Amino acid sequence: MTGGAPMTACDDCLRRSELIASVASRLDIEWRRRSAPAGVLSLPDERLLALDTTGRAGRRYAGFSGASARAAVEGAGLTAICRCEPAYPDRLRELDDPPAVLHVAGRAAALAPAAAVAIVGARRGTAYGLEVARALGRGIAAAGLPVVSGMAMGVDSAAHVGALERAPEGAVAVLAGGADVPYPPSRRRLYERIAERGCVVSELPPGFAAFRWNFVARNRIIAGLAALTVVVEAAERSGSLTTADFAAQLGRPVAAVPGPVTSRFSAGTNGLLAAGAAVVRDTRDVLDHLLGPDAARDAALVAAAAPAGAARPGAAPVPLEPRLRTLLDAIERGHGSLAELATDAASGHQVLQDLADLELRGLVRREFGGRYVRAHQERT
Repeated sequence: MTGGAPMTACDDCLRRSELIASVASRLDIEWRRRSAPAGVLSLPDERLLALDTTGRAGRRYAGFSGASARAAVEGAGLTAICRCEPAYPDRLRELDDPPAVLHVAGRAAALAPAAAVAIVGARRGTAYGLEVARALGRGIAAAGLPVVSGMAMGVDSAAHVGALERAPEGAVAVLAGGADVPYPPSRRRLYERIAERGCVVSELPPGFAAFRWNFVARNRIIAGLAALTVVVEAAERSGSLTTADFAAQLGRPVAAVPGPVTSRFSAGTNGLLAAGAAVVRDTRDVLDHLLGPDAARDAALVAAAAPAGAARPGAAPVPLEPRLRTLLDAIERGHGSLAELATDAASGHQVLQDLADLELRGLVRREFGGRYVRAHQERT
């Protein structure tokens, strides 16, 4: 899957990318030694070469071939864009250590829009966090804004899935390893869908296997590509909070989705809110923060993003029968299995019918394992 654009990445930038890959194991140590991670990747070539006492990186550097590097990129089905090119995203140039090369699987043009939104969060997200992330991804993509995330399990993947549901070309995934290597492997199908319509990006050469430091380094690219970073769900020490840190360092707005104060999965996001991050409850909040208040525009965008079967904003809500309201209230309190919702075997059939009714109205959603959760609803 190629981006369709000619590869004009210069030798110097391709050599820099190969150098970082060749000293990656040493950078894994250096990254943890420095108070500012950006300081490592902004070191000049000679300083990076000095980190490798074996001399192997120096020999690779001296024998570098731009033609061979381009052949490897092309052979992996990627496009290479270097920071010397006009096609390189201007927002990334604001980083202290902008990637020398972006290796892209898919449509490189997906990187062009300036007003992208990063959605990040916990790898082990709760049903609440995953539902909100998916709804935000869907609504933001429907508004014509790219959704940028890291394709990690949990919130990141949910945001990508939501974006692909409404605007297949509106997803940008940034990987810690090579852009030609789906990671995590269990998300291969999601990777293929993103690369087919949007794009998958990495600063490292094809085939690169990520070290721990690469995941934090990846987060600076996510923040760099986005005009607004939204953290949906994060524990107090969640790695996704580093994306918010990088965004703040760039002077970009950071927003967070509030969560239960009793949940450790919301401790990080609630902490961001306490520190002054903008509150995000739904797509409308994101658009307000990014584009400014415009009720008419928001209403139209939210209507376009509403899930199939859900009542459209502005329309009179369909009143719920008392029985359905009681069932919906139980699901909102976390009682999502049939065993929890049916008082006895005889009532099970009626509960199943009522659940189907709520699902058709877009009020609940069935998850893997058969549990029902409240579907995220946009405000009118």
